[in-house]
Amino acid sequence: MTDAAAQSASPEEAADAATAAAATAGVEIRLLNNVDDFTRVAELFQSIWTKQGENSPVNVETLRALSKAGSYVGGAFEGDELVGACFGFFAAPEQRALHSHIAGVSSRMRGRSVGFALKVHQRAWALQEGLDEISWTFDPLISRNAHFNLVKLAAAPTSYHRNFYGHMADALNGADDTDRMLVTWYVRDPQVVAASHGESAAVGHEAAEAEPLLSVGEDLGPLRHRTEARFVRVALPRDIESLRLTEPARATAWRLALRETLGSALEGGGRVLSFDRSGAYTIDRGEQG
Repeated sequence: MTDAAAQSASPEEAADAATAAAATAGVEIRLLNNVDDFTRVAELFQSIWTKQGENSPVNVETLRALSKAGSYVGGAFEGDELVGACFGFFAAPEQRALHSHIAGVSSRMRGRSVGFALKVHQRAWALQEGLDEISWTFDPLISRNAHFNLVKLAAAPTSYHRNFYGHMADALNGADDTDRMLVTWYVRDPQVVAASHGESAAVGHEAAEAEPLLSVGEDLGPLRHRTEARFVRVALPRDIESLRLTEPARATAWRLALRETLGSALEGGGRVLSFDRSGAYTIDRGEQG
């Protein structure tokens, strides 16, 4: 176990990790609690998710209510400019959990670890509030999101949901179904402690043993494979977001293929073990038969 992972998960440890992550990203992160800041969050999210003339995925009134109720609303600032934001709401009291609903970073700041700094700040807040876990959903077809959530943050995939949000047709999701993977971030887990200090989750030996279940075909479409192997690999297209704009039928074929492989494996009791740099999930399907 590394020195970072050996540290006890405490509000003090988490605050130190959050301070370091913000410094690396070159931003200041703070809780938001006034209408002016909520307006800026709504405008930022509108610029990220919607087409011209469409409404933001969140409004000022909702952010105001969440903040007043004690839920998490955080923002990342470069100077006076809001460049990232994240908000979530409490789960049922006995779960001691937060559901993180939306996190986004301005296009100008992508690649500078602002999203990571926001999540590490959110973890510090959760520990201060006495919570044990944070959950959220993400599009399992987007490779960079899978890497961020499973490798960079060491979040644990817990379930696959078909058409979770229904029809959205926004600038990022297109007009297809909104399949999502739910992940849980166990904020006191040693792997999460290590990840919060910048130590990415390792890929296990099972990845080397895994047989392909879904790969990228020569036409860049999904290619299914028959295998009875316990450990399997499910690959993703290089850029599903571009496919949704240029070849929506092929993008839909990928969503259906992922639903039938990754989704069915999780629904059948399988576990996602890792996500590697080639853009593939390694799945333990358990004992077959």
